[in-house]
Amino acid sequence: MSTYVLVPGFFFGPWVWEEVGRLLRDAGHEVRTVSLTGQGERAGEATPDVGVSTHVADITDVIGDAEDVVLVLHSGATIAGTEAADRLPERLRRIVYVDTAPFPDGMAQIEFLPPDAQAEQRRQIETDGKGWLLPARPFDEDDQRRDPVSLAGLSAGDLTQMRRRASAQPAALVLGPARRPAEIPDTPRTLIAATFTAEQVRAMVAAGLPAFAMLAAPGWTIAELPTGHWPMLSRPKELAELLAVM
Repeated sequence: MSTYVLVPGFFFGPWVWEEVGRLLRDAGHEVRTVSLTGQGERAGEATPDVGVSTHVADITDVIGDAEDVVLVLHSGATIAGTEAADRLPERLRRIVYVDTAPFPDGMAQIEFLPPDAQAEQRRQIETDGKGWLLPARPFDEDDQRRDPVSLAGLSAGDLTQMRRRASAQPAALVLGPARRPAEIPDTPRTLIAATFTAEQVRAMVAAGLPAFAMLAAPGWTIAELPTGHWPMLSRPKELAELLAVM
């Protein structure tokens, strides 16, 4: 049996993994969830100094001395989680990217967005976030109508809980660049594609898109789980089943 370390993406704490974690434990695995400084249940710890290195430490602390670890990273956890994985390859059996991918050295999370969306995030940080926070999105029915792709599969109850439990995100995590070593460990890696298909991923890799370019390296597998950007809420059983065989 394996140890699964589950890392939430932006705005949320470990609660988003509750059902997936329960299903993995029921299958006999050990599950550890990461509570990230300055977001979710730890939103009160947010300061302008909370950045990628803070979250790298949070993740490596939870991995601790565990071995045969499957490290599962959702969305905005990709930069800190990948850096943590680069530091502890001997403890990891696999890295799983849930609807995200590892960024190359020097690329920030905000650079994943098109220019107009980048400008809007910077505006939100400066005006609504006091210059150092990215406010959480509304997670309401209007938000779901505007963005049916990422919020697909979520019930009204899911949206209510997400809205109630979301927190602003320290902006340094959005603006801080990925830091990768010159020699990247060859840990096996899997991308679970939820809002895009495996065929689309391969096309983005072939096109050289920076956020997906690293998938050109050997050692990758791609699995599809068609749903929205939060499959741990919209399809937890299917996500747990995918993870359990990794």
